[in-house]
Amino acid sequence: MNVIVGSGNPVKVRAVERALASAGYEPHVTGVAVDSGVSEQPYGDAETREGARNRARAAFDGCDLAVGIEGGVAPRDGGLWLVMHAAVTDGDDLAYGEGPALRLPDAIAARVEAGEELGPVMDDVLGEDDVAKKQGAAGALTGGIIDRESALRHAVAGALGPFVTEHY
Repeated sequence: MNVIVGSGNPVKVRAVERALASAGYEPHVTGVAVDSGVSEQPYGDAETREGARNRARAAFDGCDLAVGIEGGVAPRDGGLWLVMHAAVTDGDDLAYGEGPALRLPDAIAARVEAGEELGPVMDDVLGEDDVAKKQGAAGALTGGIIDRESALRHAVAGALGPFVTEHY
C-alpha cells in the first residue's frame, strides 16, 4: 500500500505508519510538504478539519491513500482545547477522524488567544526546541501518558475506517 502524508513532519508520518501497521498493513508511507490552506494556528474544529482535508487532497498523487493531519485549538466547554483532525482520501472518497482533545492550561490558552502559536508557546514553557516534532503538547500536558504521535495515530485511525473495513 502506497500512502502519502501531506506533511514533512516525521511525527505525522510515523503516526500514519503505525495506524496502518496496527490494522495489519505494511504500508510504504512518504511525507510531502503541502500547504494546509488554513492559518498557521488553526482556530476551531471547522478550520482544523479543513486543514486536514486540504492536506489530504493536496498530497494525493496516484497513491492508494493520501492522509492529511492538522492540529489546532478550539474553544470548548469554557476553555481552549488542543484538537487533532485527520482526513484520508483515495482520490474519490474522503473520510475524517479526530484524536483526543486536551484542555489547555489557562496561562497557555491566554497566550494562544493573544495570537501566539501553540508550538512556540510550548517550546517556551518547556524550555525545549521543536516540541511539536517530539512529545508535542499532548505529551507535556498528560505527563507522557500519551504523546503527539499516539494522539495523531488515533485521529488517523478514525479517518481510515472506511478504507480498511467493510462496515461503511
